[in-house]
Amino acid sequence: MPPEAENTPKRRKRKPKLGDTRHLFAALREHLASGTASLADFAKLVAEGLATDASVIYVARAGEQLELAATQGLNVQAVGHTRLRVGEGIVGMVAASGDIMNLADAQNHPLYAYRAEIGEENMASMLAVPVKRAGRTLGVIGAMSREPRVYAPLEVEALATVAMLLAEILAKAGATNMGEEGFSETLPRRYPGHVLSAGIARGKILPYGATAPIARLLTDDPETELKRLDIAVEEANKSLDGLMAGILPGGNAPRDVLEAYRMVAQSSGWLSQVRDAINDGLTAETAVDKVARNLRERMRRIADPYLRERLADIEDMVGRLMVALGGMAPKPERADGYILLVRRLGPADLLDWHSRGIAGVAIEEASPSGHAAILARALGLPALQVDRGAVEAAQEDDPALLDAEGGTLILRPEPEVLQVYDRALEARSVRAAALAAYRDLPAVTKDGTEICLMLNVGLAMELDQLEKTGADGIGLYRTEIAALAAGGIPDVAGQAAEYGRVLDRANGKKVQFRTLDLGADKLLPGETSMGEENPAMGWRSLRVALDRPAILRRQLRALLLGAQGRPLSVMFPMVATVEEFRTARDLLEAEAARIRPAPERLEAGTMLEVPSLLFQLPGLLAEADFISVGTNDLMQFLFAADRGTPALSDRYDTLSAPVLELLEKLVTCCQEAGVPLSVCGEAAGRPLDALAFAALGITTLSMSGNAILPVKAVLVEADLTKLRPVLRELRRAGAAGGSIREPLAVWAREHNLAI
Repeated sequence: MPPEAENTPKRRKRKPKLGDTRHLFAALREHLASGTASLADFAKLVAEGLATDASVIYVARAGEQLELAATQGLNVQAVGHTRLRVGEGIVGMVAASGDIMNLADAQNHPLYAYRAEIGEENMASMLAVPVKRAGRTLGVIGAMSREPRVYAPLEVEALATVAMLLAEILAKAGATNMGEEGFSETLPRRYPGHVLSAGIARGKILPYGATAPIARLLTDDPETELKRLDIAVEEANKSLDGLMAGILPGGNAPRDVLEAYRMVAQSSGWLSQVRDAINDGLTAETAVDKVARNLRERMRRIADPYLRERLADIEDMVGRLMVALGGMAPKPERADGYILLVRRLGPADLLDWHSRGIAGVAIEEASPSGHAAILARALGLPALQVDRGAVEAAQEDDPALLDAEGGTLILRPEPEVLQVYDRALEARSVRAAALAAYRDLPAVTKDGTEICLMLNVGLAMELDQLEKTGADGIGLYRTEIAALAAGGIPDVAGQAAEYGRVLDRANGKKVQFRTLDLGADKLLPGETSMGEENPAMGWRSLRVALDRPAILRRQLRALLLGAQGRPLSVMFPMVATVEEFRTARDLLEAEAARIRPAPERLEAGTMLEVPSLLFQLPGLLAEADFISVGTNDLMQFLFAADRGTPALSDRYDTLSAPVLELLEKLVTCCQEAGVPLSVCGEAAGRPLDALAFAALGITTLSMSGNAILPVKAVLVEADLTKLRPVLRELRRAGAAGGSIREPLAVWAREHNLAI
């Protein structure tokens, strides 16, 4: 009989109705309440509740095996004897892939694996659903019918819900023989990733965001559960109200934006699904968890970043509800030495976790240019962006290694791997002690070239690095980081106090304040994306400031007030035209005319990140007091390569012909105009890159604190007069556009430079 035969009157009788699903859940609840529920009961109730001819339950066993643990309608003598390897047959493939398979003619499917002892010869169609919990496949549950047919969506949904309930039971089964251990949970697992903040951490895993096993799965009192849901929604509303109250008037996150977030997060669509599931007999937390799982699966299939952001809003609300319902634990008071494993993380959360003592963090959804990554580097906290699935696969207290240098998270590492990393950590300690000797040495090369090494910072807590590293000043103070961490832009007085403290701590050393660089990947809490296809090239940084001049003028006024007559350097980001820079500078000078005491010296400079400025250098050099090359953004715009895309992160090199030629010409132009030039960004903090920049004539470099001493150690041992002809020859050899990184590294090692 063809699949469309299910539309005939006979098939319609076989289709479960909503009442059938409730009856199935009610029967399951009765068996669970009795305390005597078995897998055989589950199999029988599934076959009866879905009106199928047979059902099977396979559970995970050691050695990547699936064992038939229960059946209804087939040969019960096969229970405990029939086994399939993971990936073998339809059941094995469902376990391996984690996907549902709905087959009208299962026996003729190429994956079908025949087992004579089961007695399934007369079964044509099969619906197989993985039994998963916290990322582990605990087994597979299936329904079979003699007649060929595709199971209806309601049937699929019902069996998926039963699988979820079964997973919770298996997960709480303790030392029973029900396969609760899942696949490979005691074996090492490696998750590749991309470095957000360099370092190595060894400790226990603290996964946050995955739900704990739910104590009550089913209910016979939906009204009470609906009231619990309403109370949880009300608590979530109060937390959102608190967020709104924390956004000050005039900030970049007006109330209507947060109201839009609330509308998305509490849209009737997904909350109505939760209420429907409760009416079917699920408890409130089980219903929320069920809908959340469906949402996450949808999120992984959506390519559009704007739509993903909307689903992320909903998932955030899911987390709030689960905490309110007791289905997700709140943050622990202390997390000393733990490696935090999360799906996504904002700057305020990162600061919170850091204060609780974490040793490192692995994030599923992050980019090296995001504010969480920037903040992790500022804190000296090892951080890694890892592949999806790690959060659900890890168990709390799993031993782990976070290699945020090699780009790997290792769960349950083998003893020999631990020994290798212990030796690496010991070597790092020795290296750190050796680098400390360079702290008080001037950054002067062997040929007498003086190099100014500056810090990139964004928080007051980072200012200690001025003394710890012996840096010459602050080449980039990211004013937006404090706003991101606080959840809003302070008023003029609050900003002025912050900037004054920074200058106090600098104690006369130069500080270059960059105006607010918001937009793209740096959104204030509650801000929503504009849905731009390329936000990094969209409405961000100075473009936002010029369109909202009141915000920019307040910040400029705060900078002038905070200076209290001291020298002040202000740097504008994401400048694309001389006219934009001139407009911003005019606003600065207008505010300066109103402030007393006036700064002893007022400088206005620009980040050079947008390639269009390279074609306007005469006009720019006539206007700007200094230029700082922002290598992070310049590289992505120069090569049309999104720096937040992991697949492109290592594809284009600062030590390639286009970049080196660009920098050399820029050095010449700036020297002729008498305009100071610096290089700022990740590249400046790489010793080999810094060596090449110095040889080109760039004598001011600005970088993160942990890069200062390694860069200084290389520069003070280098003779640039010997390097320059070598660099020219290497550039000629790589003139087709190739990188000179490898041959330059060989030269550096031959001259005993610690690259």
